[in-house]
Amino acid sequence: MTDVYLLALGIFAGAYMAWNIGANDVANSMASSVGAKAITLRQALVLATILTFLGSSLVGSHVAQTIRKGIVYSEIIGDPKIVLLGLLAALLSASLWVCLATYQNLPVSTTHSIVGAMIGFGVVAGGLSAVNWKQVLFIVLSWVLSPVLTASAAFLIFRFIDRTVLSRMDSSGGLVRTTPILIASTLCVMSLSLFLDTPLGTKLHLSVPGAFAASAGVGLASYLTCVFVIARLLSERQEAFKSGNDIFRYLQIMTACYVAFGSGANDVANAMGPLAGVYFIYSTGTTAETSPIPVGMLAFGGAMICVGICTWGYRVIETVGSKITELDNIRGFTVEFSAATMILVASMLGLPVSTTHAAVGAYIGVGLARGLAALDLGVLWKIMLYWVITVPVSAVTCAIIYLLLSLIFM
Repeated sequence: MTDVYLLALGIFAGAYMAWNIGANDVANSMASSVGAKAITLRQALVLATILTFLGSSLVGSHVAQTIRKGIVYSEIIGDPKIVLLGLLAALLSASLWVCLATYQNLPVSTTHSIVGAMIGFGVVAGGLSAVNWKQVLFIVLSWVLSPVLTASAAFLIFRFIDRTVLSRMDSSGGLVRTTPILIASTLCVMSLSLFLDTPLGTKLHLSVPGAFAASAGVGLASYLTCVFVIARLLSERQEAFKSGNDIFRYLQIMTACYVAFGSGANDVANAMGPLAGVYFIYSTGTTAETSPIPVGMLAFGGAMICVGICTWGYRVIETVGSKITELDNIRGFTVEFSAATMILVASMLGLPVSTTHAAVGAYIGVGLARGLAALDLGVLWKIMLYWVITVPVSAVTCAIIYLLLSLIFM
């Protein structure tokens, strides 16, 4: 009977974590579109809900690490029931921290929250030797890598757009030459993300060279199409497209939808991975480094993420979309495209990059392109403070929750 209670608690904890992921992480995809007024808040929530659910249930990983990110050596801990309690404690503590951050309207990394929680469990249950500190150090590097790399990319991309379109006397001519390159690059990055090392790529039997070739084909086809279409639009609506904002509005919405889809595919494992581990231990009585995530569990996680988006998603969108720096459609597109590109490149190189940190870094880069005064340093300071304390707060909270669960169920 005790094991049934633990499974029920695991389902609740997984659902609560997924809800918090939706509430906090929706800002990564939709905040810039709302801040730039490309779409309304209601439209953003609807789009994010649909695309996140599709990403979670259709392209989400069907196998997740039981011990997230290899942080804890499960063989040192040994007892499967202790591991199960640790996974429960990690889900609950990470959820509480993300919930607090969302209440404060601040974006934090859900992945780092889980990682911090697993550190706290590992130290209490198995001692310092039970934690893979090299992996922890590698993840800590992402606190610097994510915002710096993406801010640099956003700064350079916006400067490129400014030099080739905004600052030219013949801005329409600049649009004809530059926009097809940006559209082709966007679709190429999106395609590569969907084809490379994903369940979709596996179903299509695409190797790494095949994924690159298919993505390059998509990019080339879109480039040739856009050269013709944009030139025609400019000839018909010269004034409407003079600033380029109309074209970049559509580009921004497209990239926002892509990021929402990708977030659903990637982030659902932060909630359902530990839950799958709980279910695996409940079913088999043993632990494993990886455990299968049933399709129904992915859909359940996706649904709870959507509930989080619809109920509390507006809170962090408000901060990220309008309080860091002022946005228009061109800057909003730059934010989305640079974040998506750097996340893809970092994943291919094996670098530990947080989606949340990358997205905020892109806002910083776009703001810096107009000068330091364009950034609200007070808001940024508060965001970064929460980033730094995410791991220790999650670790301490998890340790306390684990000890309480051990007193009740051991």
